[in-house]
Amino acid sequence: MSTVNSFSDVMRGLDWGVLTDILLSVLPALICITLHELSHGFTAYRLGDNTAKIMGRLTLNPIKHIDLFGLIMMVAFKFGWAKPVPVDMRNFRNPKRDMAITALAGPLSNIVTGCVFLFIYGLVYIPCMRSTAGFADEILNTVYITAYLSFALAVFNILPVPPLDGSKVLFSVMSNESYYKLMRYERYGMILLLALVATDILGDPLQKATLFVIERFEFFAQWGFELFVKLS
Repeated sequence: MSTVNSFSDVMRGLDWGVLTDILLSVLPALICITLHELSHGFTAYRLGDNTAKIMGRLTLNPIKHIDLFGLIMMVAFKFGWAKPVPVDMRNFRNPKRDMAITALAGPLSNIVTGCVFLFIYGLVYIPCMRSTAGFADEILNTVYITAYLSFALAVFNILPVPPLDGSKVLFSVMSNESYYKLMRYERYGMILLLALVATDILGDPLQKATLFVIERFEFFAQWGFELFVKLS
């Protein structure tokens, strides 16, 4: 009996709001990382490298792109990563330029995705607020979380730290010798990033940067809101 009571006390003490937020973040995170990595692979393919296609990465199947730890980081800390799409820059006509374009394709796709979901957020805001259905708030929250995570993924990946996309862009303006020296520390770069994000040393500035970017694109939500008003 005491065991049952103790379990009940534990269950009542759980912060279900936090658990709900975590669960609501899984689908948005999968959408964001899938589009991010697909954009890398498709851009590389268009520029002459079919490595991603051969490896089966030109797909909307999130299973192909998931890095489990990166997904957990995205859900828990709102900043994470996916399994990198393989790119062989030897297949590019202009390796440095095309690698930079391929790297930028991921963050840019997240910016576009974020804008689309901000528009959807504005479009469904009034009907969700009016709805008496219990899941209306969850729908609205999921749409906003998708927009937020899209912008957060773009901001995080544009950092010029290996192995993030920003380091590949940096490669285009560095000498080969300097870049290869930088890439020697790639494995340490990710460990450092994990520590800085988890301890909020980097997490808080990234959050502020993400909110700053979102504010710049809030007019998409306004467009969606105004469109619904005109149609209703």
